[in-house]
Amino acid sequence: MEAITSENVMLIGSLILMVGVLIGKTSYRTGLPLLLIFLLVGMGFGIDGLGVQFSDIHTAQSIGMIALCIILFSGGLETKVAAIRPVLAPGLVLSTLGVLLTALLTGLFVWWLSGMSWTNIHFALLPSLLLAATMSSTDSASVFGILGTQNVHLKQQLRPMLELESGSNDPMAYMLTILLIETIQLGGSLSAAELLWQLLLQFGIGIAGGYVCAKITQWAIIRYRRFGQKAATSEDGEQASSMISILTLGAVFMTFSTVTLLGGNGYLAVYLLGILIGHYKVPCYRGVTKFMGGMSWLGQIVVFLMLGLLVNPREMMTTAAVSVLVGVFIILIGRPLSVMVCLLPFRKVTMKARLFVSWVGLRGAVPIIFATYPVIADVEGASQIFNIVFFVTLLSLLIQGTTVVKAARWLRLVKPQQQETDFGVELSDDVPTSLHTVVL
Repeated sequence: MEAITSENVMLIGSLILMVGVLIGKTSYRTGLPLLLIFLLVGMGFGIDGLGVQFSDIHTAQSIGMIALCIILFSGGLETKVAAIRPVLAPGLVLSTLGVLLTALLTGLFVWWLSGMSWTNIHFALLPSLLLAATMSSTDSASVFGILGTQNVHLKQQLRPMLELESGSNDPMAYMLTILLIETIQLGGSLSAAELLWQLLLQFGIGIAGGYVCAKITQWAIIRYRRFGQKAATSEDGEQASSMISILTLGAVFMTFSTVTLLGGNGYLAVYLLGILIGHYKVPCYRGVTKFMGGMSWLGQIVVFLMLGLLVNPREMMTTAAVSVLVGVFIILIGRPLSVMVCLLPFRKVTMKARLFVSWVGLRGAVPIIFATYPVIADVEGASQIFNIVFFVTLLSLLIQGTTVVKAARWLRLVKPQQQETDFGVELSDDVPTSLHTVVL
């Protein structure tokens, strides 16, 4: 009898998923980020835990790519254009220049460490920058998962700023990662002008592709809705919402694939698609939002469990000392310094707000997914890059993830706000009404 069958894979996968969800409930008591718990559960089931072996880096990257598309679209869908408009400039500067500065500062630090005789890493400048680029973006899911579970509301429009930055900085980190891998493979012969051109090309095609696909998706949803209304037998509302949600999911993958094939940044296009679909308020918008929200959580959970299975803790510990130094640098120096430089022109952003933004630089699943690209490209030292990125992510979630709310309260950036409820009532999208809580 074969040990590896579809039934066995399904059984083990379902058990890991269910155990992860049940154990994840302890995050409310322990204060640990929910996604960190899923990561630890995956490691517990892995090769150095209960012995589940998973080492297919290509499958991990493919699953991560699909999940990241859904996560970015869902984040864009819930991003309110009116809320981000006042913080558009600082948010975009943080998500572009901030990522670049973080990667540059951290990469130079890694390169300096590599020159020390006592370290067990020996990276040249470009691999050092590549290591830094993979973990130069922040994780929105971790930040807002923490703020959401503890019902924390921030002053000075910090939430939309962080929402915009964390949702739009993954494409920048991805571009830097891919360009540095290409440069290394070409023997460092890619010029600065070519790098700049590639960045502009990916940004330009990504933005244009996201806009065009959003218009196509809006047209398709409206046409579907009109076909249903003109039919002799009207379509059930729940069925329409489900079908439109599936149609939207297909549009997400179509957007990413098309833009990537054209040489643009698919992740940027998907995030922009989410923002525009949310802004257009397409039919069954609430149903689509709930569906994509659930898919986003599923994607995050699956990715963290999978990455926990993928890592080998024994190999990771061989770079523990260097990883701690890199993690401390990026938390205390790299991220804060880049934030301070980026926010210099914005006088309205107070020092307390800048300090909080500096601290909310959590690393999550995205850096680990990006760290699989050097492994697949067979870049020298790729296994060390993966282990260091994984360790730094754990360190970031453990240190920053458990202190985000405390930092906001210590800096007096938390504002009291009454929690609203919908009492389980869902209003139709076709009815121009809203539901509010009134306290007498």
